[in-house]
Amino acid sequence: MAVKETLTALQVMRDAPVIPVIVLHDVAHAVPLARALVAGGIRMLEVTLRTPQALQCIEAIAKEVPEAVAGAGTIRSSADAQASALAGAKFGVSPGYTRAVGKACRDIGLPLLPGVATGSEIMTAQEDGFTELKFFPAMQAGGLPMLKAWQGPFGDVTFCPTGGVSLGNAPDFLALSNVACVGGSWIVPTDAIAKGDWARIETLAREASQLKR
Repeated sequence: MAVKETLTALQVMRDAPVIPVIVLHDVAHAVPLARALVAGGIRMLEVTLRTPQALQCIEAIAKEVPEAVAGAGTIRSSADAQASALAGAKFGVSPGYTRAVGKACRDIGLPLLPGVATGSEIMTAQEDGFTELKFFPAMQAGGLPMLKAWQGPFGDVTFCPTGGVSLGNAPDFLALSNVACVGGSWIVPTDAIAKGDWARIETLAREASQLKR
């Protein structure tokens, strides 16, 4: 299964200041959520593979919200990558990095943002051709000081810090030269999704899409 419309990982990261980290438990929420995010200026949508409904949600967004770019988060295996591509995902995000996951995504043409938290993981990902990486969990793994420290030895790497990022600290991350965007769940609050409060999510998305970087 090859992805028909291949983006680059850098294009995914540069599309908007924030990639929403989405957890969906009900397929019926997928399309209205995606439409609200797109209306607010966010179209790269990371639907995490943390629920049994995730792949169906990706498929629904891919089919019914053409303005959105559905992606799959929490890719941990080659099987996850394959299933995500079959569901219509146009990019993938992983919490860590293994060479098997990297090869699977390359083989099917799925742009991948591999998760890294150490210098050794960055070097392994770079050896395999990945230079756009997810720094995860960002706050727990060193936050801003760690990213600043990496600017020297890894000046050719671009990061998307995720994990503990909020509207309050996102501008500090986005101000760094080696950060293209951040990942965050604050624009898709669990309670707003459960209530179907799409107007609130659109407002949060619009606020996030206007962050400076």
